[in-house]
Amino acid sequence: MLKRLFDVVASAAGLIVASPVLLPVIFLVWRQDRHSPFYIAPRVGKNDKPFKMVKLRSMVINADKTGVDSTSANDNRITAVGQFIRRYKLDELTQLWNVFKGDMSLVGPRPNVKRETDLYTPVERKLLEVKPGITDISSIVFSDEGDILKDQADPDIAYNQLIRPGKSMLGILYIENQSLWLDIKLCFLTVIAVLSREKALAGVQAVLKDINAPEALRQLALRQQPLVPQPPPGGDRIVTSRDGNPFA
Repeated sequence: MLKRLFDVVASAAGLIVASPVLLPVIFLVWRQDRHSPFYIAPRVGKNDKPFKMVKLRSMVINADKTGVDSTSANDNRITAVGQFIRRYKLDELTQLWNVFKGDMSLVGPRPNVKRETDLYTPVERKLLEVKPGITDISSIVFSDEGDILKDQADPDIAYNQLIRPGKSMLGILYIENQSLWLDIKLCFLTVIAVLSREKALAGVQAVLKDINAPEALRQLALRQQPLVPQPPPGGDRIVTSRDGNPFA
């Protein structure tokens, strides 16, 4: 109940405070191609329930029809205005509406498309036991997702090999330790991440220490070592094909 109250109050306040920034950007998105400035993204929420996530559109019209779910920093579907939107995470602000409605929470595992959740291992299914969020520990640790996927031959495979394993483990860790105080700290660190990634990652280390995170996850969250292909939590093979199935 406290979490929901926090979500409602904070999302309403956030929409009001962000409106002086959002409204001009909304106009610029519309002006570039005279199409809706919003992208209504189908996502999977709590208990496998689908919902429509509102994002500020950063890509060309019908970008989702290409069949590629993951987005690299140099993806040619991103518009000029979209580069600015993604740089400052403005496309996340409109999701405050989803939080206000109750589809999402401010803090929780990031929602995925059905193609991705269908690939979840039994261990990863735990991510669907709570409302998805705008941010969580993994959102800060992998805030450079676009750069990780840059120049990858297949961004979806690279996402499943390099990002998904750690992202899922950090999401499950959050679920096992969630509290209102942790939510407040992660919201603060998310803002810090826009200004200084290094300071945000240092803050994540303090959070992980407080909740007694395994040493392997703390090392991963430092992001000082190159990411290497790993199987997802509960999986025994590395994903090597676009449909998520490993080659025999």
